[in-house]
Amino acid sequence: MRALIEKCFDDHQKALEKSRALYPVIEDMAKICEKALRSGHKILICGNGGSAADAQHIAAEFVGRFHNERRSLPAIALTTDTSILTAVGNDYSFDRVFSRQVEGLGDPGDVLWGISTSGNSPDVLEALKIAREKGLTTIGSTGKTGGAMVLWCDASLVVPDDVTARIQEIHMLAAHIICQIIDEMDWTK
Repeated sequence: MRALIEKCFDDHQKALEKSRALYPVIEDMAKICEKALRSGHKILICGNGGSAADAQHIAAEFVGRFHNERRSLPAIALTTDTSILTAVGNDYSFDRVFSRQVEGLGDPGDVLWGISTSGNSPDVLEALKIAREKGLTTIGSTGKTGGAMVLWCDASLVVPDDVTARIQEIHMLAAHIICQIIDEMDWTK
């Protein structure tokens, strides 16, 4: 058991070290979010499985707060409305569960943040395509080689690892950093 724990910590540390090159992308993603929020727009976030939970977590940090007291910032996890997800999945296809929400909720100037460890989740890709067509800025958190998602994102955080758990851990570290950057800004204006 101890050996497994040590291996997981070692693998996390290796993924973290390989991800240090991503600092500029994290900064770009924070700037994109800030620009949208300052201009009265919102951030829409989507992903599947653990990435769906991450989408909810990130939205909660914007709407609530991360560390500092500030006004609530508009963010919506597209992963939470079971009636929409099941209706769209049933009436259209699961590939459209996020894109239909982007069609109905997204406005030019908003941000769509897609999360997919492989970068190839069909429902996330469809949402990014619709977002681009509607004039949203698109950002993504992915891993491995980035997958098809990087073609549809204005900024892509591609975690250079092949293990889903390590990719997700770095995704949340980067998301927390972005939330902290946003939190540190003056939102009284």
